[in-house]
Amino acid sequence: MPAYGNWINGREEASGATCETLNPYNQQPWATVAQGTVQDVDRAVRAARAAFEQGPWAAMTATERAALLRRLGDIIKRDAQELARIESTDNGKLYKEMLGQWQYLPEWFYYNAGLADKLQGDVIPSDRPNFMIYTRHEPLGVVGAITPWNSPGLLLIFKLAAGLAAGCTFVVKPSEHTPVSTVELARRIHEAGFPPGVFNVVNGPPEVGAALVGHPGIDKIAFTGATETGKKIAAQAARNLTRVSLELGGKSPNIVFADADLDVAANGAVAGIFAATGQTCMAGSRLLVQQDVHDALLDRIVEQTRSIKLGDPMDPATQMGPCANEPQLRKVLEYIDVARQEGASLKYGGQVDPALGGLFVQPTVFANVHNAMRIAREEVFGPVLSVIPFKDEEEAIRIANDTRFGLAAAVWTQNVHRAHRVAHRLRAGTVWINAYRVVSFAAPFGGYGESGLGRENGVDAIREFTETKSVYVELSGAPRDPFKLG
Repeated sequence: MPAYGNWINGREEASGATCETLNPYNQQPWATVAQGTVQDVDRAVRAARAAFEQGPWAAMTATERAALLRRLGDIIKRDAQELARIESTDNGKLYKEMLGQWQYLPEWFYYNAGLADKLQGDVIPSDRPNFMIYTRHEPLGVVGAITPWNSPGLLLIFKLAAGLAAGCTFVVKPSEHTPVSTVELARRIHEAGFPPGVFNVVNGPPEVGAALVGHPGIDKIAFTGATETGKKIAAQAARNLTRVSLELGGKSPNIVFADADLDVAANGAVAGIFAATGQTCMAGSRLLVQQDVHDALLDRIVEQTRSIKLGDPMDPATQMGPCANEPQLRKVLEYIDVARQEGASLKYGGQVDPALGGLFVQPTVFANVHNAMRIAREEVFGPVLSVIPFKDEEEAIRIANDTRFGLAAAVWTQNVHRAHRVAHRLRAGTVWINAYRVVSFAAPFGGYGESGLGRENGVDAIREFTETKSVYVELSGAPRDPFKLG
């Protein structure tokens, strides 16, 4: 089996302790990964701090950083197939989906390379004739990034591209379930010519992440994962006044009005929840359907769900892969049981697939769901769809916003006025109109409420990795009263 180490100060390091990472498709080990320690976290943070404060990275201009980002983008484009194969093997997502992600991810580096040397300050009109005032946007410092198992490469690069463009350095703790693609990325960052210490990886259990969050040498924690974990991270980081950005869970409403094209809406609803086996923070897990078309749309969705092909993620014909790990499978099955107990009507699925077994759970559709049920309020993070009827626009908006989350939403209608009117009233960081599950390097991504803090992607993201400094320049050169302000 291939072996992967921690990556500290420009070198891949083996360690005494290792663990095996499992292929969710066959539940067999396929690689060994070094297990980091609290001491490894400290060494990685110190390496990142040294690179930030001195040496080649600290001395680089923004234009020089941009050149490295473009080179890294080219390397990822070259190796997209291999990176997609590795990530699919590690987390069970479809190879064709992972390939699409890795082929697209170079754009994050190209886009942020373009921003790197455009972090311009302002000259501020002064209220004092003897002063010039201007601002600078300076890199924040050392970033601790903690990433999840569902899309480890994508969700790391959401943070990394903007942070490197701003001039920060990184220590990354990937999920213990899917660490391999992060180490593979470290190898390519080294190949691109980034100086030692700029990018570091410490693998291991949650204790490694806790050590990273609590380290006084960290200036910012960038986390993607479960909401409850995000709350704990924010509380721990507050002890050192460490900044945080949190991209957390969702219970996103997918709203279908009676005038929508039902065939298109059905495709969008199925893709919104069953793509990636529902293991995505922006999954459209609540399908709100206007009563006039509820039964017709439900019939279409159940028919499509029955035809979804489960199987080997590497097979181009496969449409849905397994759950990523055993704990996640158990969680999904527990929520299916809860939905039955609460009175939801099971229309399809609801069990481990009898033909494949293992970590394969059937795509599942529940009808007769109301918004007070746990299945409609809590994040399942699996292929479970809750169908909720509504009467009119006001009720749809009320149900959609009746959640502690606010990551994403969608509106399906052919009425352009309604489309924009509803989109403006939804409390969500991203709203799609007649589409679902689309992201871009150029558009901010993040949530309202318990879906998180801060934004990734777009121009907004690079600001999350900078400090703003005001500089006052005295112009007259004349002696001043030392006890007079200004």
